[in-house]
Amino acid sequence: MNQIQNSLASQISTAVIMSTNTTSSSEFSFTESRRLIGDLFRAQAWIYWTDFLLTYAAGAFCFTQVYGGPIYGRHQGFQGTFEQTFFFFASVLLFYRASLFIHEVVHQRTNERLKWFRIVWNLLCGIPFLIPSFVYYTHIDHHRRKHYGTDHDGEYLPLEHQRGWQILFYLSWCFVIPIVAMVRFLVLTPLAWVIPGFRAFVHQHASSMVMDPTYIRPLPTKKTLKIIYIQELGCFLWSLVIVVIAPLAVGQWPTPFLIHAYLLSVCIIFLNSVRTIGSHRWSNNGEEMEFLDQLLDSVNYPHHAWITELWGPVGTRFHALHHLFPSLPYHALPEAHRRLMASLPANSPYRLTEERSLTAGIISLVKRNRQHTTMQAASHQAST
Repeated sequence: MNQIQNSLASQISTAVIMSTNTTSSSEFSFTESRRLIGDLFRAQAWIYWTDFLLTYAAGAFCFTQVYGGPIYGRHQGFQGTFEQTFFFFASVLLFYRASLFIHEVVHQRTNERLKWFRIVWNLLCGIPFLIPSFVYYTHIDHHRRKHYGTDHDGEYLPLEHQRGWQILFYLSWCFVIPIVAMVRFLVLTPLAWVIPGFRAFVHQHASSMVMDPTYIRPLPTKKTLKIIYIQELGCFLWSLVIVVIAPLAVGQWPTPFLIHAYLLSVCIIFLNSVRTIGSHRWSNNGEEMEFLDQLLDSVNYPHHAWITELWGPVGTRFHALHHLFPSLPYHALPEAHRRLMASLPANSPYRLTEERSLTAGIISLVKRNRQHTTMQAASHQAST
């Protein structure tokens, strides 16, 4: 387990040794876990539709309350009232939940029972929010056993081994991503259509929802490229209406609306970034990891569902369980985790994936980061 070099190493090693008295602990845990939750793998389409549509409708209602009237009307600007502030943050949480259905859209990409759900999600959420599902197709590489935590995984940064300020730097991206997304679809998209060779650059460097800015996305297949063209066109037309056509029609620049949309986006991206920091222990430093190590590098937050469901909706609070069974639908994760914790042996490594709260998980990461930085400084001083 030389990939995991953190304060959990001894605890994890002990659990693995205790679990391998007769057979491989990872093989036993996986087989037994699959047996315990085998009836939960069928996605219930009615849950997806009901959850998403109610969430989206509530978010749209709260958005219009901040807006001060019909969506096509003049924005009232910020009045500073409690009601307007309440509805703003309510719309953040609701649209954040609606947005995170992109995770299910990608993982259930081949599920024919959810075909129209994927289409409707892109029309109502993916395109208007400039997060069409194709920008998240690379998420599947995050689940490939040979890619996890390596250069082929755009959703992984070795935060435990990096400078502490790099965690804050990652969180600060929320202020520029909305602007970058608008430039990507309003400017780079038409350029990629007409300039030979520019399409490959845009696809590889500006078409992925990832953590690592140096990540290079593999070129798409012809089938995937067709989907990308369709979704790009939708995002381009939407951006054109918002930034160009609507202002010309109204006769003025919609500054209050743009500020509102920008701040909403910043809050949603920031919340998702904080959730992302707590979803792993980020202990790998670029090497290929064993599957058990990948599981132990991921975190579940099963406690205090009334609050964890706000920052970790649509199953994202059970990230370790999701890495164990990526095709398990989000609505089955709480019951699946309950069964596993109730039935797996006391020395099962799966039990080490639990964390008390998001705050505790992030504090643990910061402490390990500082410990690693201190050890590096001491090692450097000793060598000189």
